Amino acid sequence: MKIAFIGLGIMGQPMAMNLKNAGHEILAPERKSLKDEARANFTILPDAAACAAAAEVVILMVPDTPDVEAVLFGAGGIEPALKPGTLVIDMSSISPTATKSFAQRINARGCDYLDAPVSGGEVGAKNAALTIMVGGPQAAFDKALPLFQAMGKNITLVGDNGAGQVTKVANQIIVALNIEAAAEALVFASKAGADPAKVRQALMGGFANSRILEVHAERMINRTFNPGFRIKLHQKDLNLALQSAKELGVALPNTASAQQLFSACAAMGGDGWDHSGLVQALEAMANHKIG
Repeated sequence: MKIAFIGLGIMGQPMAMNLKNAGHEILAPERKSLKDEARANFTILPDAAACAAAAEVVILMVPDTPDVEAVLFGAGGIEPALKPGTLVIDMSSISPTATKSFAQRINARGCDYLDAPVSGGEVGAKNAALTIMVGGPQAAFDKALPLFQAMGKNITLVGDNGAGQVTKVANQIIVALNIEAAAEALVFASKAGADPAKVRQALMGGFANSRILEVHAERMINRTFNPGFRIKLHQKDLNLALQSAKELGVALPNTASAQQLFSACAAMGGDGWDHSGLVQALEAMANHKIG
């Protein structure tokens, strides 16, 4: 298939490469920031509209709700270029409410729309092991499934448009709170005089084991805070959670506390750290570093 892929960032480029390796032609808009690998493997066209006009499927992987809206409907956006029958897949993590509105506007062009945010970070993107949470009609999901299978492993049609984004928000709540829990445990253990690396090793054999303990706690101990998933992006996702919770009348007290810790990291200049860097806010409060 000819696939327009908009958003070749930390996650987007390896996802697009996996589609290329599965035999699809990838069309991408010209940008100064394009890496040599992208120029060598993808067909580069002048802008997103040109890519959409030539594609059977358009995939978006951009940072936030306003970015998706701009790609879809802004100046030079793809909406006017869409041919009836084109499938639009937004794999960004954005507002569930806005997603429903975007889907309706794209449907009015005679095109199907799927919201399909992902989890798994840069490692999952590179290894085609992403979890993909999908909202939209069954027929569109069936058409997109081979594409999703080239990028991920755990692929679920959750419900109608917006349901994928709701699931991603729930995912980000769980991830943030698990990062906070692992960070608190390691700061506590280290300040109490225990070796945090050995504490982590011991905990991985028990009921407290998790992917967060396996991957992110190791980052905390080794001080490897180069981003797989940046704090500022997790802040954006928790803002979506807290905003949606306010609309629904739901209390998310621990989500709010995790957001405050991310905000403390950002105030320390760490909004570009990997989200495991949350531990540094707790270390500052304890006046103690674990590594």
